[in-house]
Amino acid sequence: MRSTKEAHIGDTLYHSDNPVEPMHGFKPVQPMVYAGVYPLDQSQHLVLRGAIEKLTLNDCVVTVQPESSPALGQGWRLGFLGLLHLEVFNQRLDQEYDAQAIMTAPSVTYKIRITGKKNIALYGGEEILVSNPVKLPDPSIVEEMYEPTVLGTIITPDEYLGSIMSLCMEKRGVQRNSVNIDGTRMMSQWIFPLNEIIVDFHDHLKSISSGFASFDYEDNGYVPSELVKLNILLNGIVVEELSTIVHITKSTTIGKRMCLKLLDIIPQQMFQVAIQAKVNGKIVARENLKAYRKDVTAKLYGGDVTRRMKLLKRQAEGKQRMKTIANIVLPRETFIDVLKR
Repeated sequence: MRSTKEAHIGDTLYHSDNPVEPMHGFKPVQPMVYAGVYPLDQSQHLVLRGAIEKLTLNDCVVTVQPESSPALGQGWRLGFLGLLHLEVFNQRLDQEYDAQAIMTAPSVTYKIRITGKKNIALYGGEEILVSNPVKLPDPSIVEEMYEPTVLGTIITPDEYLGSIMSLCMEKRGVQRNSVNIDGTRMMSQWIFPLNEIIVDFHDHLKSISSGFASFDYEDNGYVPSELVKLNILLNGIVVEELSTIVHITKSTTIGKRMCLKLLDIIPQQMFQVAIQAKVNGKIVARENLKAYRKDVTAKLYGGDVTRRMKLLKRQAEGKQRMKTIANIVLPRETFIDVLKR
């Protein structure tokens, strides 16, 4: 055994002269939520890699795959059990190893069925698994898309049942059954798409039930679904790290919400920033982040109005030049906060 990666929970160790029967019943835990992790600066790449390797020693559930991004450079694609697991891992990187990282928006694994012999040969099979929206195949070659679902169990006092049912239906949940436990509490089971509950479902459930409701879920397989890729554009440039896969019926709503969220999160720049959400080549939402503006006419005390117009025109031309060459700075928390309501 050359490294700890070769040791798995459930392995049976024995002396080479005394073979034994291996134990049964151990299955490797499969990650359910994926996110990209990148260093703030590429000079910190080795430091962050060492920190991730040390953390994965005592958290063997986390899967690590190298990944690169045109905007963020070299990084990794990490798999987690859930959003809480992801946030704890990110916090430990910061507190225990002082390795500040940029973590992209979390996503789940989708199953894509591809059509066309050449495309099947290119992707190595008729069905592929995609956990990164950037790697989603072109819609023209996709025959059908499947999303993972979970069977969720909610136990709550009966006075909160109406609000919880509204929340579940908003998350595209389908109720399977409902049972009265003891006259004051209800237990209901729902089938949820996994991508609807990984970000903020638990927080809202606790909020509307005053903390009394509990939620647990287990894997329920894949189901066919109408999914589309939602792209976020800043000044006409697609930010792949903010891209996400959503259901077609919620694409406009989620696009508007993400644009409004980014309007609050992105710091004001020296130039105007156009924030757009695009689905299948169509802009479904737009917000404008206004630029800082210096009063260039403050020194004028009168005279011809053309002097004022000339100064304002020169300022507008300067901001337009800046817009073509400047970079937009995004805070570290943007990639996760933008998905929360």
